[in-house]
Amino acid sequence: MVLDTIQEVHDSLNVAAEKGEDTSWILHHILDSKEIFGLFTLPEIHLFGIDLTITNHVVFMWLAMIILGIIFSKVSRSYKKSLVPKGLTNLMEIFIIFVRDDIVKPTIGKGYEKFLPYLLTVFFFILTCNFLGLIPGGATATSNISVTATLATISFVVIQAGGIMKNGFFGYFKGLMPHGLPTWLLPIMFVVEVLGLFTKPFALAIRLFANMSAGHIVILALLGLIFILKTYFVIPVSIGFALFIYLLEILVALIQAYIFTMLSSLFIGMAVHQDH
Repeated sequence: MVLDTIQEVHDSLNVAAEKGEDTSWILHHILDSKEIFGLFTLPEIHLFGIDLTITNHVVFMWLAMIILGIIFSKVSRSYKKSLVPKGLTNLMEIFIIFVRDDIVKPTIGKGYEKFLPYLLTVFFFILTCNFLGLIPGGATATSNISVTATLATISFVVIQAGGIMKNGFFGYFKGLMPHGLPTWLLPIMFVVEVLGLFTKPFALAIRLFANMSAGHIVILALLGLIFILKTYFVIPVSIGFALFIYLLEILVALIQAYIFTMLSSLFIGMAVHQDH
């Protein structure tokens, strides 16, 4: 895997050198593109002056969706045959129980069942996209700010909808205000609390985007040192550190899926149970 990445870095550096560029080769591997595994280019689609071209990240999101559909279809069929999980079914059940008992139930509390399907979907989708990004030549859709912002926006809608359904429209926004405030502070605190509603999804989007981009940038920079310094002495160090970061990325992929789900669940719990 690392050797494939080294070859990609070498090819990118050659292209960048021909164009007289310096750091664009790193961005080439991080940003979205219209190429799949560098083998073929996706066709451009324009409708009513709007660019609807399918990009690399979109393809990998579709791939994540297909993989999850196949896996959970298999898991569903296995439960119809036997209530005792085995193999892949057992693995998926471990993840599901973990999300339910260690994330959703403690942070939301009573009524968590209504939000569990969404939070499970978010967890497995982010986790799958993160792992697909570790495949050499693959693309990490969660390193795209548009993707993470969309996920955060959906969480924002679920948070507000949950709070309004539980407390009522006026009751929910009234509950945002701390009790016992002087009257003259109410307008200021209302603005602060409303801004706080939007900073939560913003933090979700930026956290996931930044963490999934950072690891890839570090790996590419380490491997790029081999060709930039043009010395054999740096090869063992660069490959060793790159391999370490690559293995660390596997842990980061799990952690970021957990953090996004946990924070979304926590914000939902705060919106639903304002009196706690």
